[in-house]
Amino acid sequence: MKNLKEFKPLIRLIGEDKKKLVFASSLIFISGVAEIFTGYLNGAAVEAITNLEIKLALVYLGIYFLIELTLDGSILHFANSILYKIESSLTRKLGYFTYKKALNLPAVAFEKHSSGEIINRITNDADSLSFAFGRLLNMVSSIVASLIIIVYVFINSWIIGLEIVFLVGLLFLIIKIYSPKLKDIHKERKTEQDKFTSLVNESIRGIREIKTLGIKNNLIGNMRDIIKLIYKKSEKEIDIQKEFNIIVRFIKSILEVGVFVTCVFLLYYNEISLTFFIAMTYYVYRYMWLIENLNDLTQTYQKVMVSITRVNEILENKLYEDEKFGEKKLTKVSGNITFKDVVFAYPDEDNTLNNFNLEIEPNKKIAIVGKSGQGKSTLFNLITRIFDVNSGEILIDDINIKDLSEEELRKNISIIRQEPFIFNKTIKENFLLLDNNITLKDIRKYCKLAYIDDYIMSLPNKYDTVLGEGGVNLSGGQKQRLSIARTLSKKSKIILFDEATSALDNESQEYIKKAIDNLVKDHTVVIVAHRLSTIMDADIIHVVDKGKIVASGSHDDLLKTNKTYKNLYKTETLNS
Repeated sequence: MKNLKEFKPLIRLIGEDKKKLVFASSLIFISGVAEIFTGYLNGAAVEAITNLEIKLALVYLGIYFLIELTLDGSILHFANSILYKIESSLTRKLGYFTYKKALNLPAVAFEKHSSGEIINRITNDADSLSFAFGRLLNMVSSIVASLIIIVYVFINSWIIGLEIVFLVGLLFLIIKIYSPKLKDIHKERKTEQDKFTSLVNESIRGIREIKTLGIKNNLIGNMRDIIKLIYKKSEKEIDIQKEFNIIVRFIKSILEVGVFVTCVFLLYYNEISLTFFIAMTYYVYRYMWLIENLNDLTQTYQKVMVSITRVNEILENKLYEDEKFGEKKLTKVSGNITFKDVVFAYPDEDNTLNNFNLEIEPNKKIAIVGKSGQGKSTLFNLITRIFDVNSGEILIDDINIKDLSEEELRKNISIIRQEPFIFNKTIKENFLLLDNNITLKDIRKYCKLAYIDDYIMSLPNKYDTVLGEGGVNLSGGQKQRLSIARTLSKKSKIILFDEATSALDNESQEYIKKAIDNLVKDHTVVIVAHRLSTIMDADIIHVVDKGKIVASGSHDDLLKTNKTYKNLYKTETLNS
């Protein structure tokens, strides 16, 4: 019963196809039950022939061929074609909803699970589930038909009936023993497969760094080790399946030989009719087929259960709850940001922020500086609710950000990171993702404000230029400026710059500074920076140390009054 509950999400996704599924299932059941009569009809036809009742034999054979042509041929084929369409639809839905749920997972889910694992759950696991329905329905139909046949067998011979029940029961016992083994080893192989997918994903995305760092051979070595582990798990899985198959074949052989030998003796002593004997030559192979398919289905079922468990952990929020948002909206957004007694720690780490308090005013260039690991970038992760505070609260215009709807939070806050994410689409399409109705004229307007339009217009395909994965065809400065332009198109009131100029050359840095200066008069602009030279003209600079604000003021004031800031400035001056 516990395993059946795992299928509930799949059943819900069938939705509008439920009637089709019931219809196809009915046809399969009718076909399966009708096939029961084929063995009897053949036996009756043979016995009629031996008694020289040719007309009666022809009637039996005519009914037999009619069942074969209509029920087992056309109707079964039609039912299976309906099932294939349902399975195809289910595959698409599973992939879509698993992807959608994955995007709603909190950031901690992606901290604790590799990209390969998440990708495999969305693609491979979701895809492997849908085909189970057709096979399962055909198997249920076959089992029901086999139960009806066993009643017929017992009516004619309790000895043969007991033989069949004993051997099929023995098979179920073997299945019960081997099923957990198959499930466990398949789960272990899936885990290694996740590592494989993750390494492939990271290697393709980071190909330039891999080449320049000279770590290609090291990664190939890592991949070789992972593949060896996958191979070992696969070998073990094959060995268990082989052992299982040998036992199943042995039981099949005993069933076949045992039933036929018993039938011969019973026929000799006139305990059974010729009709029943001929029918058993058909029915015994139905049980052989049933055993063969139970064997195959058992192995498939264990793989399906592993996949459905992994998919359900996302679909049913068994790993993590979805991000939760409120329903409030901001009216006439000013852009004031307030941190009140905020305490925060990343999972399994000490506190990054301790009773953190800060007021950020709009229409000023605000900078936050400090040594590495003191919580600067964490502030942005909390403002954008990538993570939530452990205690305390963060307010925007006196409203707790947890009370804001997701749409309200996202549209009013934008962040430009040191390495902004650019989609592998055209420049224009990168803007269309934010606004389906944006015009090329508006896109160019925002790109001009970010000092990137001239470069784009110099390209052969201009705004139809494909940027490559992660914007690989752009320089660091160009990606930053395009990211700023994209942010401007979003029209967010609050714009956060996370180390946005730390890795840029002086020319690119000047472009970014100009773009930021253009924003200050209409936005709340907050900059986290390592390079103090990029924020020396900020209206207010806040110094963070050990998870708290230890000083605030202009560059000149802080040089005179704060030792931490002075040391940061000295270190940068010496390094430069």
